[in-house]
Amino acid sequence: MKLTEYDSEKTAIINPEMFFNKLPDCPKTLVTCFAENLISYGVSFYPSKVIGKWVYANGEFPLYELTYKDRKIGFIMSTVGAPSTVAQYEELFAMGVENILVFGTCGVLDKSISDCSVIIPNKAVRDEGTSYHYLPESDEIKVNANLLENMVSYMDSTGVEYTVGKTWTTDAIYRETRNKMMQRKNEGCICVDMECSAVAAVAEFRNKQIAQFFYSADNLDSDTYDKRSIANGAKVDVKQKILNLALDMAINIF
Repeated sequence: MKLTEYDSEKTAIINPEMFFNKLPDCPKTLVTCFAENLISYGVSFYPSKVIGKWVYANGEFPLYELTYKDRKIGFIMSTVGAPSTVAQYEELFAMGVENILVFGTCGVLDKSISDCSVIIPNKAVRDEGTSYHYLPESDEIKVNANLLENMVSYMDSTGVEYTVGKTWTTDAIYRETRNKMMQRKNEGCICVDMECSAVAAVAEFRNKQIAQFFYSADNLDSDTYDKRSIANGAKVDVKQKILNLALDMAINIF
C-alpha cells in the first residue's frame, strides 16, 4: 500500500513557511475547537481582538487573542477532518504558535460514558491517511504522550467527570459500520473521531505540544443510533463550560 511509503525528510516541496510568516507577538499557546458557536461565545465573553487570519480555500478564519486570567491565548476555529486540520496546525506553527490545545466532539462506543462528559485520549487507531505521511506505519499512535499526566492531574483538581481511553480516528463518518464499530470496541476503543491520530502524528513529527480532549456526543453503542447532543445547538450551556475548562487547562498544563 502507498501509505507504507513513509519519507522522514523534514523539508517538502511545498512548506507552510512559504505562505505564512511569523506573526508579531503571536501567542505561544492556542486553544481551538471545531464549533463556530463556541468560538463566537469565547470572543464575546472574554476580552479579545483579531490579530491575524488563517486563509483557507473556502474562506478566512480570524485568529483571535483572548485574555483569560491575565494570560494572552490564541483562539481560532479548527477545520474538520484530518487533512485540513493538520494543514491548519502546520501553518499556525509557522505563524509562531508553539502549544495547541484542541477539543471537540466524539462519538462514544461505550454507552456508559455520559453525554457531554470529557474524554482524554491516550491512544488512537490510525484509520485515516494523513498520519502515515508524518510517521511510519503502525496500527495505533500514542496521544497526549508528554502531556497526559498534566492533563489528568488538572482534571482531578477540577472534580469534573472524565474518562481516559483509546479513540478510533476515521476519515469516513458514513462508513462506521456495526462490524467495524464492534471490532474497534474489541480493540479497546471507547470513542470515535476524525482528527486525533493525525494531530498526534504532526505533533510528534514537528516536536510540538498538542493537547487533545473530547466532549462526548452521539452514541454508537446501541441498537439504534443515538444522536444525543451532537448538534451544536444542543446543551449549549454545558458546552460553554467545556470551553472555559479548555482555556483554564491550557494555562495549567503547558
